[in-house]
Amino acid sequence: MDTPAFGVLLRWLGALLFALLAPCAMAGYYQWDVVELPVSSGAACGDGTPYRFFVNRTPFTKNTVVMYEGGGACWDQDACLGKGHLSASNPNGIPADYLSKLNTAAYGLITPFTARLDPFDQIRTQSWNIVYLPYCTGDVHTGSAMKVYTDTDPAHPRVEFHRGQANVEGAAQWLRANIGQPDELLLTGFSAGGAGSAATYALMRDTLQPGRSSLLADSGPLFPAPRSSTPQQSPSLPLHNRIREAWGLDEPGGMIPRFAGRPGFDPSDLGSVTAAMALSYPQDRFQYALFQTDGIYSAFSYAKFYGDIIGAGTDGQRKALINQRWRQDIEQWMPVLSRYANVGYHVPFWRLLNDAHCLTIVDFSGTGIEEKGIGSLKPVVDNTLDRDKPPMRNYEHDNFWDYLRPVNPIQYLVAAFLKLFG
Repeated sequence: MDTPAFGVLLRWLGALLFALLAPCAMAGYYQWDVVELPVSSGAACGDGTPYRFFVNRTPFTKNTVVMYEGGGACWDQDACLGKGHLSASNPNGIPADYLSKLNTAAYGLITPFTARLDPFDQIRTQSWNIVYLPYCTGDVHTGSAMKVYTDTDPAHPRVEFHRGQANVEGAAQWLRANIGQPDELLLTGFSAGGAGSAATYALMRDTLQPGRSSLLADSGPLFPAPRSSTPQQSPSLPLHNRIREAWGLDEPGGMIPRFAGRPGFDPSDLGSVTAAMALSYPQDRFQYALFQTDGIYSAFSYAKFYGDIIGAGTDGQRKALINQRWRQDIEQWMPVLSRYANVGYHVPFWRLLNDAHCLTIVDFSGTGIEEKGIGSLKPVVDNTLDRDKPPMRNYEHDNFWDYLRPVNPIQYLVAAFLKLFG
């Protein structure tokens, strides 16, 4: 039974249920609680202020979903100050009311994974313990360094705490102490959070030690880029070389040493994290998603590193050169993902929202692949959690229907807002 009236009835029943459960909120359930990590943990936002994350607990399950927030990144002074396109998010830290602001996490409605009663998409993790990890370090949640940037204003240096890894580690330890071992764990994230959830999967998983664990990384790919290759062979290589130095990834305790010795991991190739996770946790499920026409993470990956992109005569030429490299990276990445029985991917062509960047923000509409009969990302989420079938591997070849499919009206409003004020 799937009619509009039935859908309205379900929402009214959901509202009634939450009204009945209101006393639970007074006991610390079904509300967003702020957790501030102590300075002694090494955690910090980019400006050195305390790192805060948010937890919405339920008394009915130990299952837990952890959402890594997305945003820009930085390895220079202006970007770390939040100036310019694709610059670091939340350069001045995370306020305690971050989850209750419409222009930040919007009470968790920023993604269906963090909304208890989402108006558009119903997924099982909405009844789990929900954890929201904000992003404020400019290092896709992976850094282990403190840098002083003076390149644009030497008189007023920016001291940047690239402490993303310490933030994740501190959050994991708090969750283990206060929620315990989840029966089931899902790590997910969008954009920088997609990269961060994949890169710190082992850290979070090994601390929480769940009964069962999965990853769904959205639009933050760690493409193969061995240091023995060239930028022509591996378009993401210049980016990877830059962030390894800027964010301390090779330093003692950094991301690269932490992966050392894992099967499938090549210290010269950040993209080998995918293989290392698949082989280290063969019983886990790993799913990666992105759009073929992503215009944001692709720009972050190549725009500052290639002369032909920097010198492009028009915006259209610039975007075409960026997408050419993006497609090359995708084409080289998918065969790598396909080597592992516990790894899947979902790669549609385009949707209106956010320059086709991120499949899990706002809602799942426009994320399907019509030629395969897949209406949205939701079956991929279900497949990742159910595991009654092999992981889905979906790539869209016929993009005609992308421009004709119905889109949730809220996306038009969000797209218009981003165009005017983004």
